[in-house]
Amino acid sequence: MTEIKPKNGPRQIIDNALRAVKGDSIQSLVEDFTAEMTTVAEGLCEDQAKLRGRMTDLENAQDRDRQRLESEVASLEQEGAESTRELREQIRQLTTRLDALEHQDEKKQKQRQKKKWLGEGWLGQVIILAAIVCGAWVIVTVLNLFH
Repeated sequence: MTEIKPKNGPRQIIDNALRAVKGDSIQSLVEDFTAEMTTVAEGLCEDQAKLRGRMTDLENAQDRDRQRLESEVASLEQEGAESTRELREQIRQLTTRLDALEHQDEKKQKQRQKKKWLGEGWLGQVIILAAIVCGAWVIVTVLNLFH
């Protein structure tokens, strides 16, 4: 602590008293405070720079992930479109085959109906017998004409 020595009277006493109260220690306290605040500010600045760097890294990682996901979605959409085209083509082919089979089935049913009407049932047998009898009569008549 500073020693108070009265030299020139009351003015010197007051100056010495003020210097004792605020004097050199306040100047050093201000310098200490400024140095500590500078250290804190530099630390905060470094922390903020690290946070900015980390933020940039996270943004880059997020952009990479977004691009990867977008490419995967595009790939899946393309695969889905190709699968849809393939399925439509298979459906078209199956529909064509089914139509052809139905057409063949209709022809076979018509042929069966014709055969059934002529060859099966009592009416068909009667018609066949009548045709045989008529044919025989025609042959006999023609033979009688030549004798």
